[in-house]
Amino acid sequence: MTDQWVALEPGADPDERARALRRAHETFTTAGTVPRPVRAVVAESWRRSARAGVGPDGTASVELTDDDLGAYRAEHPLAQVMPLVRELVGTFAADGSHLLAVCDAHGRLMWVEGHPTTLRRADRMNFVPGARWSEAAVGTNAPGTAVAVDRPVQVFAAEHFIRRVQPWTCAAAPIHDPHTGRVLGAVDITGGDGLAHPHSLGFVQAVARAAESQLSLLTPPRQAENTVTLSVLGRDEAELRPSGGRGIRLSRRHSEVLMLLARHPEGMTGDELLCALYADESVTPVTLRAELARLRPLLPPGLLASRPYRLSLPVECDASLVERQLETGALTAAIRAYRGPLLPNSQAPAVMGLRRRLAAALRTALITRGDPDLLADWAHASWGEHDLPVWRALAAVRPTAPVRARIAALEAELAVPETPSRRRVRQTPWVTSGATYPQRPPV
Repeated sequence: MTDQWVALEPGADPDERARALRRAHETFTTAGTVPRPVRAVVAESWRRSARAGVGPDGTASVELTDDDLGAYRAEHPLAQVMPLVRELVGTFAADGSHLLAVCDAHGRLMWVEGHPTTLRRADRMNFVPGARWSEAAVGTNAPGTAVAVDRPVQVFAAEHFIRRVQPWTCAAAPIHDPHTGRVLGAVDITGGDGLAHPHSLGFVQAVARAAESQLSLLTPPRQAENTVTLSVLGRDEAELRPSGGRGIRLSRRHSEVLMLLARHPEGMTGDELLCALYADESVTPVTLRAELARLRPLLPPGLLASRPYRLSLPVECDASLVERQLETGALTAAIRAYRGPLLPNSQAPAVMGLRRRLAAALRTALITRGDPDLLADWAHASWGEHDLPVWRALAAVRPTAPVRARIAALEAELAVPETPSRRRVRQTPWVTSGATYPQRPPV
């Protein structure tokens, strides 16, 4: 666990640290600059909070109450592990100094529990069940920031963006779906300065891992006996792998067909598939039917159905997993799962569009987050080595000599007039434009 995630170093004076943070917070909210005493994870969170329009005198809004809150909690996956979480964190909540809170993937508090006196204090800042404590809503805070960065985090005193929260200290860790990696929410302990210790951060992270282990036992993979996965990231020929079976390597065209059908569980007509696969309008429906006829015997029996063309079992595509992780703010998990551009050399119009949108969404999230490690992972990958905006974003947070040299080299390359052959070599899959699909005769 790196120092940037720990709020207070052992032996440090909490009062002196709190005073320094209050001065830093005032400097940021008035001048927009972050003084040196502020940790990188907090500085980045402050900047995101300001960009989201959060004001330092704001407060959380309560979105769910009474029956709506009860129904939402009952249906949420984390309801299954609340008995375990209460057992593990009960000693913190029972002594009257700390609170246990659990939020969903959007930073909405579902459970807030503890001593009645501490709960009444928390009520005054709307730290209550049903309130939204996402970073975009109330700025830097442990549960909201843990969900935003998909990492355990402590927030001490004036590191909180909203002033009324600054008397508190909190530590939170995200909880993931053990089967998909999707962020389900976060577990948080909130209280006084005593929580500003590395042990508190390690403890809440251990609680989150225990909750994930419990979930893996309580919720086995859906239809595990019929699970089919499809890998399309960073490879021209997809691999289809039935549960318990050997992987099936597909041709490029068959890879495109399976990927599109996996994204459309409702099915696609022959006309829709033809338009999605072929930019050449002279390709006839007979060609598509021949491809599907060659594909069907390669697949598990009965997987490819027709009228409309569809897959008879759920197929988990690695590209869809990355999209879900991005949607929940789990950027670190998304970058780890991203093995490269989606079917990088495919020229199918629909695939080109999906490839471009997925990479663009990842790049936008990376540049917005400004995490130097994640930016470096992307920039040094084969698909990021010519990505000048990402290299520039990396230089803004990690201005080392090799990074500056790489930017200079890329800028020099861009200044050289390109021949058509050079342009083809330099073109990266994520900038390939999509295409509109012409009308075609029915298949």
